[in-house]
Amino acid sequence: MKHARRRQSRLRTRVAGTTGLLTLALGAGVVPATAAEKATSAPTTTAASVDDAGQAPGQLVALDDAAQAPGQAVGLGDAAQHPRRAASLKVAPGQLTLPAPTGRHRVGTVDLHLRDPKRMDPWVPGQQRELMVSLWYPATHTSRFPAALLPNSQQVLPGGVTLPTTAGHTGAPVEHKAGKLPVLLYSPGGRGNRATGTALVQDLASRGYLVITMDHTHDTGDVVFPGGRHEVSLLPPGTKSRDLIDVRAADAHFVIDQLAEIARGHNPDVEHKPLPHGLTQAVSTQHVGMFGASLGGGSVAAAMHADSRIDAGANLDGQLFGASEHQRLDRPYMLFSSEHHNRNTDGSWARLWENLHGERLDLKLHGSGHNSFVDNQVLFPQAPGAFGITPEVMQQALGTIDPNRSIEVQRTYVAAFFDKHLRHQHSDLLDGPSRHFPEIAFVR
Repeated sequence: MKHARRRQSRLRTRVAGTTGLLTLALGAGVVPATAAEKATSAPTTTAASVDDAGQAPGQLVALDDAAQAPGQAVGLGDAAQHPRRAASLKVAPGQLTLPAPTGRHRVGTVDLHLRDPKRMDPWVPGQQRELMVSLWYPATHTSRFPAALLPNSQQVLPGGVTLPTTAGHTGAPVEHKAGKLPVLLYSPGGRGNRATGTALVQDLASRGYLVITMDHTHDTGDVVFPGGRHEVSLLPPGTKSRDLIDVRAADAHFVIDQLAEIARGHNPDVEHKPLPHGLTQAVSTQHVGMFGASLGGGSVAAAMHADSRIDAGANLDGQLFGASEHQRLDRPYMLFSSEHHNRNTDGSWARLWENLHGERLDLKLHGSGHNSFVDNQVLFPQAPGAFGITPEVMQQALGTIDPNRSIEVQRTYVAAFFDKHLRHQHSDLLDGPSRHFPEIAFVR
């Protein structure tokens, strides 16, 4: 197995940025919310393989299987494989951007390397479970600290397109005036890394939350550890989505434990990286929420069952797999769906809904697609050629809603939900339709 991992690491180094690194860095393989559960393929000699998206081993990761005609396999690196198509796509050189945060706080961030001595990695026998996470928080004195890049192994895309600089400042002190910070955990979509929800994550941090984004090692496509070590997807053949979700729930439980260690004055980083000044005083596990997109959203209920410290959860267009949809859940939970995904089309949502006995919400974002709930929605339109995406595929994946408006609406409703249940700040937005946000429908 060690030799296989080394071969995969060398392969990753050789793969051109127009295919594998691009695909994995931006989480284009986010699992469609209504995809049937299928076996996961182990990595092959191509850039990546696909699990629930339903493609055969060896194909490029598709943008979103639900956004394609049957039999198609359009991947982010597809333009690199079809020069004629690539020539027809406009590549806009320059720096991609994400919408600026809207909260009153400036934002700090720090990456941590965590190791669980009590748990072996479920995908690599004989290896302890290791995670890379990023902490996002309200910060001060940010001008003295560099702006953070997205935690990807590839920053420059075809045509000279560069991934965004974030609003987070690496290692900046925590803003002590923000007090004890409610905690939010973020789980990305299938094969997407922890950077894929940055537009939403950094906004929540600017509103006074401590947000922890998690890479689920060997489930996530490529995780870069200190020293430049890459851990790629090593899921064995036959892996089911319910198994991935169970591991993600255990990862979330472990991360909350590590936050409790920080609150006690300990530094859980494997390399003992200095923690931002004021973090120990700001961390609390008294008010914890969790959200995620696609498979990450589908993991939230399982994580809440596995850890009673998670007070509220939000699922951004993610299908559920496994036992969690059948189990009673007494804490607040929000379903937030794209245009064509709801309880009528997804049996897992219908079953979960009947088992929700805390406050429950089912919101639909009109005009949106499955990829509207990750940063793809604003990055793809800025330089479609860099991602090898045709206008037809982009519209099917992202829908017709303006990307910036989509993010504004999501930021508003996700914050309102967690403000209510973690900060006890009620918002009329959650009571029913609003004339200010006609894009949101309440599914009763």
